[in-house]
Amino acid sequence: MFTPKNQTAVCLIIPALLILAGCATTKTETVIDSAKDANKPIPVVAQSTGTGVGGGPLPKRSLNDFKKSNVNAPCYDRKNEPFTPVVDSHFHPRPFGGKAITPPELYRFFDEAGVRFVNYYGIGQVLELKSECTYYLDCPGVNAEPSVKNDFVNGMEVTAYKHENLNIVLSMTFMDISKRDDILKTIKMYDKEFPGMFKWAGELNVVKAALTKNGHTYVTPENIAKWAPFMKVLRERNIPVTLHSDLGNDANPTLYLPLMQKVLATYPNNKIVWAHMGLSKELTKMNPDLHVSIMKKILDQYPNLYLDISWDVLYESYRDFGPIFIKFFNENPDRILPGTDFVAAGHKEYKTYANELDLTSRVLKYVNDDAFRQIALGENYFKLLGLDYQAPQVCPSAAN
Repeated sequence: MFTPKNQTAVCLIIPALLILAGCATTKTETVIDSAKDANKPIPVVAQSTGTGVGGGPLPKRSLNDFKKSNVNAPCYDRKNEPFTPVVDSHFHPRPFGGKAITPPELYRFFDEAGVRFVNYYGIGQVLELKSECTYYLDCPGVNAEPSVKNDFVNGMEVTAYKHENLNIVLSMTFMDISKRDDILKTIKMYDKEFPGMFKWAGELNVVKAALTKNGHTYVTPENIAKWAPFMKVLRERNIPVTLHSDLGNDANPTLYLPLMQKVLATYPNNKIVWAHMGLSKELTKMNPDLHVSIMKKILDQYPNLYLDISWDVLYESYRDFGPIFIKFFNENPDRILPGTDFVAAGHKEYKTYANELDLTSRVLKYVNDDAFRQIALGENYFKLLGLDYQAPQVCPSAAN
């Protein structure tokens, strides 16, 4: 099941909830026998090579291949085409502070990786400009606050730098959902300055424990009740909102779960995406069966909830539990969105993005064809936004 046919490479399941090790030829090769070893923890091996059959470059689909009007789009051959997704639904084109990668360079990243659809999030915690900090964890004591700065730059750059083979969706990330009550006023300003351009909201922080040393305060039930006006606008405009809400920490894995439950119970008709499936650097030892059971129950209870499987930090902690997450994704194929959570600081190169895309996607190599089409090929993303695109069918011969 997990070992590609006719290869002597190591094929491992290593999702960090979402991540599986790919196939790579190494000096310590091990072939995983599905009948004997499928339920055992899988060791870590070298990364996949990023090349196709015969060592050549991986084939890439054009944006046109996904248009609903293209009735002749070929089926997707999973044996010879990339397992990495065509959608990056969780991407930050600017860092927390400092210099960013230029738009033309980012577009090259996406084109080389075969990514055709990207959500451009701002940063939900912009560091003080005078600090000259790039990453919040390197700058304890420096305040990080939601701001319009990233959103405005993103809107202006997307307008100035066109790309015919890339679909970018802009997201409003200015909302301070723990303090401010003037969100509607700012949305009206966005409507004036960027009419019809922002079709997503978030990533917004409900609870992000890693930010507490930078002035972050957790959302309270009282805060949540005050969201009603702007959540109504998002609902009326069919705008999804991505929330970062830590599920808990290693000492108490479900410590903050009641807050997310409060959000969902209060706004059941809003399209809500729970970033990173609630996991974080503070929650690296949760029992995966418990985690999946919580996610399953909450998905069943709230049909407008989606989970994004972004952030390579998850790979580092949960890669040994591949079969558990593969089964979960196969059973809930229409509720999962792929993404990298890449932060485009100016010093980063393409290989860094390619590596993060690889790590956050490895689980998709082993899901069934239905889940692969809906998650990796973008069908969930297209339907969530009501875009005029559709995922190609998976070629019958590519069945796992």
